Amino acid sequence: MAKVTVETAAFLVIGNELLSGKVVEANLPPLAKCLRSLGVELRTAEILPDEVATLAPAVLRLSRAHGVVVTSGGVGPTHDDVTIEAVAKAFGRRVVRDATLVELVRQTFGDATSEAHLRFADVPEGAELRRAPDVSWPTPVVENVWILPGVPEVFRMKLAALRASIVGPRPFLSRALVLKLDEVDLKTSLDAVVAAHPLVSIGSYPALFNPRYRTRVTFDGTSDALLSAALEDLRARVDVSAVVEVE
Repeated sequence: MAKVTVETAAFLVIGNELLSGKVVEANLPPLAKCLRSLGVELRTAEILPDEVATLAPAVLRLSRAHGVVVTSGGVGPTHDDVTIEAVAKAFGRRVVRDATLVELVRQTFGDATSEAHLRFADVPEGAELRRAPDVSWPTPVVENVWILPGVPEVFRMKLAALRASIVGPRPFLSRALVLKLDEVDLKTSLDAVVAAHPLVSIGSYPALFNPRYRTRVTFDGTSDALLSAALEDLRARVDVSAVVEVE
C-alpha cells in the first residue's frame, strides 16, 4: 500500500485518569518523534475526559483540520472505554462487531471468552484494520483517525503501522548552536535573526544548572541552506568565545 502524504497531525489523549493526575501521560513523546521522523508536523495535542459528547466533536474538528489524527486510550471492555463509540459518532457511523476481531478474541481467550472480551472486537462501521509487526492486534482506522490504546508499551509498538502508512511532504532538518550566554543577553541578536529568517523555526532553550552552557538555540526547517544561513547569522552576532558547540 502506498504511503499517504500528510502535512500535519493532531494527538487526542483520552482518559479521566490523566486529567485527575492518577496516571502520567507517556505517549506524546514517542508519537512526536515518530511523526517528526516522517516529516509530519504535530500541531496540537489535547487531553479530554471519557465523555462521548465531548470526544465526538473534538474528533471531527481535528479530523477536518489535520491530515491524520491519532487517539490514545479509552479502548477496552469497561464502562469508561468510550473512544470507539465517540469516533463512530463523530462520523455518523454505527458501532459494529468485526468478524476478524471476534475470531482473534476467541483465539486469544478461548473458552473463557465473554461479552466483555468481545467488546475488544467492536469498531466504528467501515473501519480499516492496520497491522504492525510483532503486534497481534490490528489498529482500527476510520477516515484519517487512528485509534490506538493508551498502554504505552503497546502504543509504541503500534506506531510501526502508522509509520508504514504516512509520510510528510519533505523531511525535517535541525541544527543547533550551544552558547555560554544567557537568554536575556541573546534577546536582541535572536530577535534580529528570527526576523531575518522567517522560513526557519528558531527555538531558545535555557540550561540554568548546566555547567557547560547556558542556552541552546535550535534551527528547524526543511532546507539545510536556510538553516545554515540562520545559524551562521546568529553565530556572527555573538563573541566567538561564547560558542560551545555547533550541532
